Amino acid sequence: MHRARRIFWLGLKEIMSLRRDWVMMALLVYSFSLAPVMEATGVSTSVNNASIAFADEDNSPLSRSLAAAFFPPEFQPVIQIEPGSGAAQMDAGRFLFVVSVPPGFEKDVRAGHAPEIQVLIDATAMEQAGIGSSYITNILGAEIRRFAIGADLVQHEPINLVIHTAFNPNGDTVQFASIVSLIGQIMWLTTILTGAAMIREREHGTIEHLLAMPIAPFDIAAAKIWANAAVVLVATVVALTFVLEGFLGVAIAGSRMLFLASTALFLFTATALGVFLATLARSMAQFALLVMLTVLPMLMLSGGETPIEGQPAWLQVATLILPSRHFMSCSQAIVYKGAGIETVWPEFLAMALLGAALLSVSLLLFRRSVAQDR
Repeated sequence: MHRARRIFWLGLKEIMSLRRDWVMMALLVYSFSLAPVMEATGVSTSVNNASIAFADEDNSPLSRSLAAAFFPPEFQPVIQIEPGSGAAQMDAGRFLFVVSVPPGFEKDVRAGHAPEIQVLIDATAMEQAGIGSSYITNILGAEIRRFAIGADLVQHEPINLVIHTAFNPNGDTVQFASIVSLIGQIMWLTTILTGAAMIREREHGTIEHLLAMPIAPFDIAAAKIWANAAVVLVATVVALTFVLEGFLGVAIAGSRMLFLASTALFLFTATALGVFLATLARSMAQFALLVMLTVLPMLMLSGGETPIEGQPAWLQVATLILPSRHFMSCSQAIVYKGAGIETVWPEFLAMALLGAALLSVSLLLFRRSVAQDR
């Protein structure tokens, strides 16, 4: 009971120290507010609100149906422009895509010819240009084929292929990228806050004052773990409620409490990792390098950036020892698929075991480090 009370008050001291560290507070606010928004909306793997114009020299039912096939949210409403003015309009920055339909296009299609459609693309917007060209090709091809089947110019397709997209039917990258970004910020901030607190105590000499009191090294480490984990957990709740659900409109399919429970379990592991790295480093600069060498690969191999199934077989097995993989897996199952504890309990168990092992090693190294400092 007395030990629990000591750990509690030491943790409160840690929170008060963090409140006076304006750099860390600014990093905390940024990481759980602007960072998820920028990462979720800044890079898109789909066409969104692209400007498009049509230079229709045919003015036939087919050419008009081609122009009507482009609609939001992928494209802005189609603007009709004068033939031959497409290049100038793109130079002026008015349009990203310009589609030019030649005269007699429908007549050539009915005659069984292969007329060409010219598509001008402003490639200064490389991401949208590359993806948009595929969008336009597929849309025009599907519309022309639909017209040809209706005019009995070609036979009907032998099968009707219907594709159903599960969990993210609109292919909205914001829904996926925002959760991945939040998980990344949790990993970064928890490790940095815990490790930086340990390094700060050592550099300022306050850890020697703590050791002069009737406090064990376990009490110091445990206080830093629960205090920093609590701060990040509160920040996660705020970011999930106001930034992801409120501002970005992310829909949480499963239980929020289950997601926060998985987050709390992962925070236990991430704070233990912060203590572990802080005991290995002798300065803040060394700690920063160790964080880059450990946390970044853990995030890249967690399944958020690239699917686990797309990694080499030996690497898939190796990632089983990464708590970030299990956290990413259960978080995506809860948030996107509405999974319950009966589905994600193996991930919970894996995080608990990995966290306990990492905490044991961290405390052992921390005791040795404290003994050397004495």
